[in-house]
Amino acid sequence: MCGLIGAWYRHSVPTLDENLSAALHQLCHRGPDDRGHQVRRCEEGTFVLGHTRLSIIDLTDGGHQPMRSADGAVSIVFNGEIYNYKELRHDLKRLGTCFSSESDTEVLLQAWLHWGAACLPRLKGMFAFVVYDSAAGALTCVRDPFGIKPLFVSHSPDHFACASEIGAIRKLIPEPAPLDLQRAYDYLVNGSYDDEEQTFFGNIRHLLPGHILTFRPSSGRIHTERWWWPNVQETSTLTFPQAVEAVRAMFLDNVRLHLRSDVPLGAALSGGIDSSAIVCAMRRIEPDAPINTFSYIARGSRVDEESWVDLINRHVSAVSHKVIVSPTELAADLDDMIRAQGEPFGSTSIYAQYRVFRLAREQGITVTLDGQGADELLAGYHGFPGQRLLSYLDQRQPVKAASFAIAWAQWPGRTLGHAALALGDQLVPDVLRGSARRLTGRDPTPPWLDTGMLEEAGVRCVPSLRSPEAVVPGRRVSAALRRALMQRGLPALLRHGDRNSMRWSIESRVPFLSTDMAELVLGLPEEYLISPRGETKHVFRTAMRGLVPDAVLDRRDKIGFATPERDWLGSLGPQLDNWLDAASSVPFLRAQEARREVRRILDGQRAFSFRAWRLINYCRWLQVMET
Repeated sequence: MCGLIGAWYRHSVPTLDENLSAALHQLCHRGPDDRGHQVRRCEEGTFVLGHTRLSIIDLTDGGHQPMRSADGAVSIVFNGEIYNYKELRHDLKRLGTCFSSESDTEVLLQAWLHWGAACLPRLKGMFAFVVYDSAAGALTCVRDPFGIKPLFVSHSPDHFACASEIGAIRKLIPEPAPLDLQRAYDYLVNGSYDDEEQTFFGNIRHLLPGHILTFRPSSGRIHTERWWWPNVQETSTLTFPQAVEAVRAMFLDNVRLHLRSDVPLGAALSGGIDSSAIVCAMRRIEPDAPINTFSYIARGSRVDEESWVDLINRHVSAVSHKVIVSPTELAADLDDMIRAQGEPFGSTSIYAQYRVFRLAREQGITVTLDGQGADELLAGYHGFPGQRLLSYLDQRQPVKAASFAIAWAQWPGRTLGHAALALGDQLVPDVLRGSARRLTGRDPTPPWLDTGMLEEAGVRCVPSLRSPEAVVPGRRVSAALRRALMQRGLPALLRHGDRNSMRWSIESRVPFLSTDMAELVLGLPEEYLISPRGETKHVFRTAMRGLVPDAVLDRRDKIGFATPERDWLGSLGPQLDNWLDAASSVPFLRAQEARREVRRILDGQRAFSFRAWRLINYCRWLQVMET
């Protein structure tokens, strides 16, 4: 796991060395073990590659980057891991390739030299990398299928830049980075972020998951295309028992590959099904290996999962490490966490994760395995009831739809009313969603926002709309899962995990997220994912029988790294006012109304809403960004 930068400048940059050093300094936490850069000047201008390394595979200098081909024509900087690098290395050796190191970076470089972009579907891993080809005069940027590893880009007629973090790319681009007002609105009102190309800065964009970008200064153009996108049509002919065996085998193989490491590793354990399955799989694959788990404990609150954490640790004889945090600790660490995240985020649960990774670093761990992505892949959370009901109706099966709704409503925290609302949300046309949100207290034009000023600046002050690609009759759940995986949901969670882990120089691995697992699961009948009885992750729960304790598999609640947010924020008192001071300097915020809105939510005068945190977080982010 590392940090990377890449850039091209048409004209000479007098401060290039300073800018390059400053950008790499911004990434030192991502790669504290080594640093390198390369500057190539040619007729088209100046090309730059830079890298900071966290050594995981091949701890020798053989993994130093930027790494060049034997003839020096092609260079690469790479952030991530290629888990099947040993298998690819074997294939490449059979083609006559000679290797000088044991690193997965060299395997990736040779795979690119032999197969070009056709190598991408062969890769099992998480990655963002940049290739400079001096013969072609081009920079090529690639991001892994799910966007586990970040890559930001910025472009003008006279420059191109890319980097692993926003702080680094801001050091590379010559012009200031203005705020993106549409992104600010979408975040504050709709809770949307990391779901499209736009970032919180107007001249910096995400390279989206599963995309490849090629920049050629000779034309001044950027060509971007998607190289992977999950299919959601029902392609499987497996019976349910066959699907269970296939899912179990693939999951265990994924965990086996993710255990490849030359440094100590552990696991983040929340006590839920997903992280528990990973820890139990680790024990199955390596019966005698030490296992260290790291858990956030909300002791004494309604989101306390310590008993489940203890159950799994006893089951696999793991060494348990726990962290209990307080509101005052959140206040003390907030600025550091905001800097680490780079952009505003959704809730204080991010802080729980931040502390878990810090604990892992304090215990000498460099790699952790995490259950992220399982809910979006396997239909977790509440089981996407609206989409499942609509799939039944698409197939003209109203009796099955009614039976499912009744069974689904028997689970804790669910009612028939919830099922009806979920179905209604799927049926309401987008043009009516604004009115529907107002009726449920989610006004798209809240009084604390100067929407007139925003609309004059070109901002669309409307509710978050459904993706048109989500409309796949009879496969509504699968389409919703694809959207959650690739657009709205998982990308934000992966951002949180990447920045929090990298803040402490920890490589966080996510074994659920492989393309072969996604293609298998998303091609199954929807009833394999959500049973007619309303059981979420149906095929996966069944596949884990005998591996994970039944008590965990039979859980009917979902918590994760949740935190008692209202209690935390409500206890901070005057500190909140300090954090909200920036509201008075934000032209589109009505400062006094914003303060009143936060206080009403935290005092219980309004139903609890994460809008309170978003207002606090955005204001504090603006303050921290200026320091």
